[in-house]
Amino acid sequence: MAASLRVSEWRKLSVSLAELCIDTTLRCGQSFRWKKLDNDEWSCALQGRILSLKQDASHLHYRTIKLDAAYPLTPPGSSSTSPLESQDEDETETLIRHYLNLSPDLASLYEQWSSVDSNFKKRAPKFTGVRILKQDAWEALVGFICSSNNNIVRISQMVNNLCLHYGPLIGHIGEIPFHDFPPPEALTGPKVESHLRELGFGYRAGYIAKTALIVAKDRPEGWLQSLSNQNQDQNPKMPPGGREGYRSAHEELLQLQGVGPKVADCVCLMGLGWGEAVPVDTHVWQIAQRDYKFGKGKHKSLTKATYDAVGDHFRQLWGIEAGWAHSVLFAADLKTFSERLKPKIEVDVDEIKVKKEDGTVLESKVIVKREYAIEDMKENFKDEFKDEEVSELAIESSRSQRAKRRRVM
Repeated sequence: MAASLRVSEWRKLSVSLAELCIDTTLRCGQSFRWKKLDNDEWSCALQGRILSLKQDASHLHYRTIKLDAAYPLTPPGSSSTSPLESQDEDETETLIRHYLNLSPDLASLYEQWSSVDSNFKKRAPKFTGVRILKQDAWEALVGFICSSNNNIVRISQMVNNLCLHYGPLIGHIGEIPFHDFPPPEALTGPKVESHLRELGFGYRAGYIAKTALIVAKDRPEGWLQSLSNQNQDQNPKMPPGGREGYRSAHEELLQLQGVGPKVADCVCLMGLGWGEAVPVDTHVWQIAQRDYKFGKGKHKSLTKATYDAVGDHFRQLWGIEAGWAHSVLFAADLKTFSERLKPKIEVDVDEIKVKKEDGTVLESKVIVKREYAIEDMKENFKDEFKDEEVSELAIESSRSQRAKRRRVM
């Protein structure tokens, strides 16, 4: 029997914008494969299906397009529900809850971070609902290798090119193809590196090809997943450098090609579930200097010691989910979302007429500036996805650049 596409009906989960904002979470540099369609849907191929999401103030709406030989082609709105459909609905909801990491009470975490950090308290109200995704660790690893000296738009282009040429095709929405992410085995061929260079990956092509070989052939099956946070320990007595499992996972990742401290922390946080991982890139380093008094004395430049000191400071300040809090401030620092930080001011001219006792009418014009809250500016958010740098701050490279800098007399 030929395989066919099954399009499910729209279903919904009760999730407030305070607990999840997909417009921020899906485009703040965590995952690079989500596409926003014209009708405000976000879509991505995940685990053999195309998952589409949209959101209102109180619910997350979702549907799937799935390639499955067991299903006949069925249009949305069909009233019959087979046992296979019910099973698929349950699996999809489980996938969504896992991928979007919906278990932590985000509103409570925001309150906790705001109570200990005045800077977070000031910026967080405009960036509610920023969650850390639970991505596939392999996808996170490759995506963040691509992030080296790069920006979100180019990273997304690279990752989508990788899927287009090496990932399985799941289906189309309109004319747009959706490919799942390729496993490491698909990237171990002798011509992969040269082909990726042709596709514009540059030096990252070699990193991806070599890392795929290591993961697929030199490490035991399931090795990458074995580095994940299995027990979700919430011990508040976490050491400044993070839990032993996090530190071990970080060191293991550093053995791979193209993985430095920042990439390792990104994978630990967004692919392996280590909430205390704090990736320090150019944005976070600027935040640390501007708002947390780094950039002076022994931490004047971003050396390895300073990188660790920044992470330790945020872990001590925010606790075991420091990486979550860091991501809120990271999003707030992106040009992509800069409109949220600007109040909307409109100038109106109001005419005032005053009637005196003798019947004379006096007229005056008053210029009134009205400032509108962020909630009144939602229409401005639709076109925010601008080119935004998410650079890998290579410590050795920055040292070299400083050495070459000429003094101005």
